[in-house]
Amino acid sequence: MSAQEQMRAMLDQLMGTTRDGDPGRSKVRFTDDNVCKSFLLECCPHDMLASTRMDLGECTKVHDLALRADYNLASEKKDYYYEIDAMEHLQTFIADCDRRTELAKKRLAETQEELSAEIQAKADKVHDLAEEIGKKLAEAEQLGEEGNVDESMKVMSEVEDSRKKKAEAEEEYRNSMPASSFQQQKLRVCEVCSAYLGLHDNDRRLADHFGGKLHIGFIKIREKLKDLKNLVAEKREKREVERAKRREDREKEKEKDSRCVPLSSVMT
Repeated sequence: MSAQEQMRAMLDQLMGTTRDGDPGRSKVRFTDDNVCKSFLLECCPHDMLASTRMDLGECTKVHDLALRADYNLASEKKDYYYEIDAMEHLQTFIADCDRRTELAKKRLAETQEELSAEIQAKADKVHDLAEEIGKKLAEAEQLGEEGNVDESMKVMSEVEDSRKKKAEAEEEYRNSMPASSFQQQKLRVCEVCSAYLGLHDNDRRLADHFGGKLHIGFIKIREKLKDLKNLVAEKREKREVERAKRREDREKEKEKDSRCVPLSSVMT
């Protein structure tokens, strides 16, 4: 993105469609059906997974920073309930991803050598410790980049402890099965992003996975979906309370009117 394009995007985000610019743009409103409501709430998967192995390409709906600025300003005065649209969008997307994860698990179960329950438990322990190491390495690197050196060193100390446990788990797993079977790569499907993880993957590969844009993107999407569900539930509850209050007020008004006897009826 050129410096001029960056400046244009910054002005769009700050001032919305009211700033001097493309006259055709102002014809589009954030309320239009062809505008992505998930984008307005900064959670469209097309953006969050861009430039990853699961890049979805361009969203079929309009993404415009100026429209997001318009929405942010307008939503201070009125609730448009776009959280519901975004929640349903993310629910559909995550449900589809989870189905792919289950299919991948099924394929692995059909193609990989079946292990006894005892040996599988040992393999799972190695997998769990490997994932723990990968996540901690990614966390330590992130802390280091942010300048939190002491915290980063603390996490690296935890990594070393996990490495020792993993070495012991690997030895126990190795001793429980033939050497030829041990050398075969045992795969597992990541529950967050559906990627394949190998039992013999090294720490660097695992750190790249757990700290990678794809995995982090899915974490953000799942966390955003959780937040939206809570927010929508709160808004629906609030709306039901308001409706109940209005019904109660109407009933009270009716009761009050029924008690008021017209003066003409008293005179007769």
